[in-house]
Amino acid sequence: MSQAINGKNVMVIGGAGTIGSSYIKAMLAFKPAKLFVIDTNENGLTELVRDVRSSKGLNIPESFVTYPVNFGDPVFEKLFLNEGPWHIVANFAAHKHVRSEKDAYSIEAMLDNNVFKAEKLLALLAQNKPEHFFCVSTDKAANPVNIMGASKKLMENLIISYSDTFKINTARFANVAFSNGSLLAGYIERVMKNQPLSCPSDIRRFFVSPEESGQICLLSTILGQSGQIFFPKFDFDKDQTYFKEITLRFIEAMGLKPAICETEDDAIKKSQKLDGKTYPVYFFESNTSGEKPYEEFYTENENPDLKSFESLGIITPEKKNLNETLNSIKALKEVFEKGNLNKSTIVAEIKKLLPGFSHIETGKGLDQRM
Repeated sequence: MSQAINGKNVMVIGGAGTIGSSYIKAMLAFKPAKLFVIDTNENGLTELVRDVRSSKGLNIPESFVTYPVNFGDPVFEKLFLNEGPWHIVANFAAHKHVRSEKDAYSIEAMLDNNVFKAEKLLALLAQNKPEHFFCVSTDKAANPVNIMGASKKLMENLIISYSDTFKINTARFANVAFSNGSLLAGYIERVMKNQPLSCPSDIRRFFVSPEESGQICLLSTILGQSGQIFFPKFDFDKDQTYFKEITLRFIEAMGLKPAICETEDDAIKKSQKLDGKTYPVYFFESNTSGEKPYEEFYTENENPDLKSFESLGIITPEKKNLNETLNSIKALKEVFEKGNLNKSTIVAEIKKLLPGFSHIETGKGLDQRM
């Protein structure tokens, strides 16, 4: 790791988020010479700088600069070319929430960020090759049942198509506990505002800490061969936890007991009369689109290597033909140039590119829940 990172120029895109900032902290242990961080979240970049400069023992390079820039805009390319060369580039800019796939507009924005902008970035990197490139994926890319997971699977296919051009890797990993926008981070917000907790009772997920998320992604950047997908080695049954169980433990950690509510309205009413002994919580069975009851890191058609590393598994997928992959993405872009698009039409088009894609559609979304 030291040999790959020490004295090198590093660019992290989407670095203001939980995973990106954790990646940066893990990276700084190995003394890069230059670190540029790109993110559209200006406030997030401000907090990143405060966090990094307030932390003990981080090797902050003299050239540490943050830019509130969209990596799909012309100014990014200008910055990239003028301030390089870049030895390590990592991309964490992504739509990561299933709730973001509401209709044709939101889906186009998701595919633009997760796939189309990634294609533009890869074309730029192919002309200015880094020593290592990493682009984050998700466990939802394995047997995807939502468009977010499908978009990440398309991204995986795209970057693997470039794996003969330069060193490129990705990682599928679990929910990051207390990450921005996550269930647990939301619980802290609810408690601060004296609002009830709420979650599906039948959904279970793998979890890693923010620190672990950065470590997994950094190891995935440097280790292995080009075109490989990394994932944490978890036990499918033992290491998945139900949201309901986590919620009950969260309430217990506050020194309170759960007040189970029958409806959202009941939970809201009880939150207006908190007694300091119990906390209102509403559990429900999941019925929203794209919600998988469990997660997995690889499919039965993928042959994972579980022996090379103690804590990480590796998938080495078949390389896709670059021209064919680019043509398929071009065809997907052209779909959005047509009028009268709806969600089902877009799902049908994605299925042409991912024949195994089985979208769960219920007509209901997470925005209709607390």
